[in-house]
Amino acid sequence: MISIPHKTKQFLILLIKILIVAGAFYFIYDQLANNDKLDWQKFIVLFQKNQSVSGISFILFLSVLNRYFEILKWQNLAQYIHKITVAQATQQVLAALTAGIFTPNGVGEYAGKALFFNKSDTKKVILLNLICNGIQMILTIIFGFFGLLYFNAEFNIITSNAVLILFGILISGLALLFSIKKLTIKGYSIEKLIHKINEIPKSIHQRNIFLGICRYIVFSHQYYFLFLAFNVDLPYLTLIAAISSVYFLASALPSFQLLDFAVKGSVAVYFFGILGINEWIVIFISTLMWFLNVVLPVVIGSYYVLNFKSKGIA
Repeated sequence: MISIPHKTKQFLILLIKILIVAGAFYFIYDQLANNDKLDWQKFIVLFQKNQSVSGISFILFLSVLNRYFEILKWQNLAQYIHKITVAQATQQVLAALTAGIFTPNGVGEYAGKALFFNKSDTKKVILLNLICNGIQMILTIIFGFFGLLYFNAEFNIITSNAVLILFGILISGLALLFSIKKLTIKGYSIEKLIHKINEIPKSIHQRNIFLGICRYIVFSHQYYFLFLAFNVDLPYLTLIAAISSVYFLASALPSFQLLDFAVKGSVAVYFFGILGINEWIVIFISTLMWFLNVVLPVVIGSYYVLNFKSKGIA
């Protein structure tokens, strides 16, 4: 085994940190500056017309609240290994978000969080992060399913037969998972995963679900209030149903955190187009949601990445 000198190892770690941060900032700039669908002149005119210190503060507060609930979720789950403070949870969540921005569906977050713990706890960290993200996905599916049903009842975008087919596929998928739960691949199986999840105290799961619901309510209503800020006047239930449908369908598509707004924006253009909302407004709101809830946390997370010291580094 090749031994790398300590100073060389430190230099390589610093180089990786700088590349992660520099890469994140470059791609963020590239997406904002070179997106020809973003009409900045229209946005500036509308912003100057409707600018409100209280309104802007409220939208920013929702972004902070959204990420805060995610931090509380992680603090709650991490106590299964050992208790951590809100400050430590903040560092781990934001640094992992920054490290995972280039990876499909934020897979890099798993490795990012694991680096803050002892190597012996790596499997537990991955499991806890799976539960943290998994409950948010399940809630998105549940709320989105009912939102899609309501939206479809209003606008009949898909036929009843199509709904039955989708429902049948879902049931078949669950039945397939149940039938192969004992199938073992390299020592892992769904049955073993369920057993590991059940080992975690119910109180931790209950709090995780509660915080996940709170987070969903926050970011979905941030989307809603941004539409109000852009003078979109539609019934509350119709708009919320469309928002939950967008999150539901967009979450099913593989994407990078960095391109999350493009994926959600594409789905949003279709749904909100049915409601008669201008495409540029939909794209701008999707971009703002991405900027407020991904870009700003990544900017803060970059500080934690640059100051990161892994427990696994000698």
